[in-house]
Amino acid sequence: MRIGIHDDETGFPNLALMKLSAWHKTRGDSVSRFCAIEIYDKVYSSKVFTFSAQDPYLPDNAVLGGTGYGLYAKLPEEIEHICPDYALYGEPFSMGFLTRGCIRSCEHCLVPKKEGKIAAHADVEEFARHKDVVLLDNNVLAHEHGLAQIEKMGRLGFKVDFNQGLDARLIDDTVAKLLGKLSWRSPLRLACDSSATIPHILKAVTHLRWNNVVPRRYFCYCLVNEIADALERVRFLKGIDVDPFCQPFVDDKGTPATNEQRAFARWVNHKAEYKSRTWENYKSQWLKEPN
Repeated sequence: MRIGIHDDETGFPNLALMKLSAWHKTRGDSVSRFCAIEIYDKVYSSKVFTFSAQDPYLPDNAVLGGTGYGLYAKLPEEIEHICPDYALYGEPFSMGFLTRGCIRSCEHCLVPKKEGKIAAHADVEEFARHKDVVLLDNNVLAHEHGLAQIEKMGRLGFKVDFNQGLDARLIDDTVAKLLGKLSWRSPLRLACDSSATIPHILKAVTHLRWNNVVPRRYFCYCLVNEIADALERVRFLKGIDVDPFCQPFVDDKGTPATNEQRAFARWVNHKAEYKSRTWENYKSQWLKEPN
């Protein structure tokens, strides 16, 4: 069979598509990235975000999956636990989940609806074929399996990126010591999505620095809904030398963010502007420009 693999988004490898590619190759099928002028026996398309546009050139019988198309499509177990086809994207790192689900029920997050409560999912050696490992867990610190796997990764010398961030509320001195044994391929990522998380971030960063957790930098996702709340958070993060990265809030229906939310995120994420101008100054200039 000729299999076409289509990714509706660019910029980051799609794990489900890599697993589908690996499974089909074990069956002797020919697998390639989708091209609209080619003919395939089967086409798989995946998108993560609800606001991503669907490719109009996809065939009508394409198999669609991913949160962008719906919450409940899942890979069969034999495909879910196959080692991904890393040649599909050619990235020099491995990817996977150690746990699935989360203990939280954040109103902006689809994970509880999609994956349910947290559970052990895989051993790192199931999918790791590089020394650099990107983990996609939503709350790896919330399960004993995740903590055991962190200890194992430190022992085996993997360079780790917790791509979806670590739950600051779960970082105490014991967890910080465990994280201190890791090598890091990227910043240490946290999340500060409301002003209520500020004391937890402060406690976590204090424990991490005390235990010499030394990635290149500390980085914090900040969801932008109410501007005043977001501004309080980024000012706090600047004060403790943690880099914020702002993402305007988009609901599960794909409702676009407001112009002000997008402008705020641009100000924070453009580090030259963020470090040299206040939000008030940036906003006054933005209001003079056509949006």
